Amino acid sequence: MKATKVMVAVGAIFAVITLSSARPENGAVSGQVRVDGIPVKPQMIDMSMEPSCAKQYARPVAEENVVTGPGNALENVVVYISAGAPDDAPPAQPVVLTQKGCRYAPHILAFQVNQDFQVVNQDKTAHNFHPVPTNNREWNKSQPPGAPPIEEKYGRPEFIPVMCNIHPWMKGTLAVMKNSHYAITAADGDFKLPNLSPGNYTITAWHESFGEQSQAVTIGGGESKTLNFVFKSKSYSMGAN
Repeated sequence: MKATKVMVAVGAIFAVITLSSARPENGAVSGQVRVDGIPVKPQMIDMSMEPSCAKQYARPVAEENVVTGPGNALENVVVYISAGAPDDAPPAQPVVLTQKGCRYAPHILAFQVNQDFQVVNQDKTAHNFHPVPTNNREWNKSQPPGAPPIEEKYGRPEFIPVMCNIHPWMKGTLAVMKNSHYAITAADGDFKLPNLSPGNYTITAWHESFGEQSQAVTIGGGESKTLNFVFKSKSYSMGAN
């Protein structure tokens, strides 16, 4: 009887090991986002109305609605899985947006639904943090110098424009994601979405000025695939501002 029980237990363990070893490995999607054409020349920011911020820069800085790198690589693009991946729980750690030099850092802040985020003011002037959602609750909070962080969260996925009512050039976006599969491109325009279970996915690239594009992809066990996104940009006249 004891021998029979031992054999059953060994068989169960062997079955678990066999199933675990047979489970497909996760895959990944990576690629680059760039602009086809000549990007619109960015506007320079006039901070003369706020000297405490203007003096933080050695030279005038440009707006960040279109930022390109080598080879017309496009920065500040949110690349994410818009279909095919289940919603997952948000991290316990909050993300932070910093107001410094009368600009938002980062320009695009991405986080998950119901994840805490904080807004910090490191300037010597007051700011007015005003997100303008269409699918979430709208609010508008002032933040004097030295004030504690603003703490909030959102319950629905959405790209939410942010502005400061005191400094009109301060603009950014809160990218509220429904799952953890997202990335934001840097100056090289590259992105990677790792740890994808085998299946069919829709990958979407969103940019605040160029809109969004989507591509379908099928990932097999342990498979890595490349997807590139190209946004069209109208040329600007030479000498235009």
